[in-house]
Amino acid sequence: MRILKVSEAYYPFLEKGGPTVKVRAIARGLAQRGHQVTVLTADLGFENGKVKSEAAERSRWGWRAERDGVEAIYLRGRGRYRALTFNPGVLGFCRQRLSEFDLVHIYGLYDLLGPAVARSCRCSGIPYVIEPMGMFRPIVRNLWLKRFYHLVLGGELMRGARRVIATAVQERHELVEGGVPEAKIAVRRNGIDVPDRLPEPGSFRFHYQIPAEMKLVLFLGRLVSKKSPELLAEAFAAWQRQAGQAEGSRLVLAGPDEGDGYRQKLETFAARLGLTAGVLFTGPLYEDAKWAAYRDADVFVLPSQNENFGNTAAEAIACGTPVIVTDRCGIAPLVDQRAGLVVPYNLGALQAGLARLLGDEALRLRLQAGCREVARALAWDEPLAMMENIYQEVVAEGQRK
Repeated sequence: MRILKVSEAYYPFLEKGGPTVKVRAIARGLAQRGHQVTVLTADLGFENGKVKSEAAERSRWGWRAERDGVEAIYLRGRGRYRALTFNPGVLGFCRQRLSEFDLVHIYGLYDLLGPAVARSCRCSGIPYVIEPMGMFRPIVRNLWLKRFYHLVLGGELMRGARRVIATAVQERHELVEGGVPEAKIAVRRNGIDVPDRLPEPGSFRFHYQIPAEMKLVLFLGRLVSKKSPELLAEAFAAWQRQAGQAEGSRLVLAGPDEGDGYRQKLETFAARLGLTAGVLFTGPLYEDAKWAAYRDADVFVLPSQNENFGNTAAEAIACGTPVIVTDRCGIAPLVDQRAGLVVPYNLGALQAGLARLLGDEALRLRLQAGCREVARALAWDEPLAMMENIYQEVVAEGQRK
C-alpha cells in the first residue's frame, strides 16, 4: 500500500515527546513490511538552524529526508503559536501528491495540518483514519481553544474518518463517551522500539554522580501539568520523610520544558518541599542518555492524570525497571502486578506505591523479573499487523463504494 502519515511533529524533533517516537516506529515498521510510506509534518527547526540539516535536503515545500525507507516532508512554516504551526504549503502538497496514496493516517488533534489534509481527502475520495493520541478529551491548558477547535475543525475531521484508532480500552471509552460511533473505533496498542545494544549499567549514575547504593526514582517525559511531575515530587518528599531517606535517595525529573515556564514553577515547588538536594533536573534525554537513565533507575514513575498509553513506562519495562503508573494510563492493565504497580491518581496512593517498591526488595525483584515477559508482549509486531489489517479493511470498503 501507499500510505501517507500526517503528524505535526516527527523525527528528529524528539523534544515534542512520545508521538515523534511512535509515528517513526510505525512508519519504519510498515516500510520494512514492503509498504510505501511518506510522513507529512512541520519543519520545527531545519529552516532556522535549530536542528542540523545534513540528513535533509531542501524541497519545494520546505525540507525532505529519507531514512529507513520512509520519506519525510517537512513543510515550511509561516507562523506559530505554542505547538501550533501554520504551514500553507500543505495545500500545494495535497494538490500535487495526495492522489499518489491509497490511504492517509492522521495523528493527533489541535493542529492545522490534519484538518487541511482530511478536507482534501474528502474532496478527492481518499480514505483516512485518525489517531487522536489521547488528545480527544480536553483536560489541561487552553480548554476554550480546544473546544473551539472541536466545534470548527475537529467535529468534521472526526466524522469524515473511516476509522478512529485508540491505543487502549481506556481511550476507546473516552471516544465513545465523546460521541464517536463504536463501530468506527479500532483499538491498536503501541509498541516499544528498543536499541539492539543498551548502554552499560551505571553510566547514568556515573555521569550525574549518583552513588550506586542511592535509591533512584525516575520520571522521564515532557514537563507538563498533564503528566503531574509535581504530584510525584510531593509524594517523593513525603516518602523521604516517612522512610528517613533524605540522604539516601534521589528523584530525577528528565524532560523538555514546553516553554511556558513550567519547569521553573516545578523547581520552585520542589524547593518548597525541601527537595533542593534531593531532586535532579536533567533537561531532555535522548537516545543513549535516555536508555541509560531507564537502566539505572530503581523505579520509573508515570503519574499522569490522563495518558492514552504510556510509551515511557513501556520503555522502562524493556530495560528491566519496575514501574508505577496511575490507573489513568492506558498501559496500566498490561503492567499491574507483572512489571509494576498501578495506583489511583492521588498523593497518598502514589506515596504508598513508592514505599512498597522501594521498601520491599523481594517485590521489586519479582516485578523486575516480570519485566522481561511484559516487554516481549509489547513488541511492535502485533500492532503493525493490526495496523495493516485496519488499512486493508478501509481501502477495501472504499473500493466497494
